[in-house]
Amino acid sequence: MKIFTSTAAVLALAVSGLVYADDDCRSPMSEWQPREAVTAYVTDLGISPERLRVDDGCYEVRGLDADGNRVELEIEPALLVVQKLKVRFQPDADLSRYLPAGQTKLGKAGENRLNEPRSDKR
Repeated sequence: MKIFTSTAAVLALAVSGLVYADDDCRSPMSEWQPREAVTAYVTDLGISPERLRVDDGCYEVRGLDADGNRVELEIEPALLVVQKLKVRFQPDADLSRYLPAGQTKLGKAGENRLNEPRSDKR
C-alpha cells in the first residue's frame, strides 16, 4: 500500500508540473519581435519600461504607468500579446484604466468580479 501511495504522489507531482509549465511562451525564437518593438509596444500602452528580460520564453517587462503604479507584464514574444498583467497600485490610485467598462472600483474581498472563474473554462 505504501508503494502505491508513493507512486501516486510522484505521478501527481509530475502531472502538476506539466500543467504549471503550460504558462511558458512557446514561440520559436526565429519568430520573436525584437526588444525595441517590445519597448515601443509597452510605451504605447502608457507604461514607462524600466526592465526588460526573457523569462520562461516570454518577455517580462517591469515599469511604471502614468499614475506611478508599478506594472509587470508578461508578453508573448512573437505576437506581442499581453499574457499576464500585475499592477501594484499606489494609495488613492485611479483603477479605471485597468477595470472593465462601467466598473469603477473593486468589490470587497471575495466579491471582485475580476477574479471570478470564466464561464468558457471547463
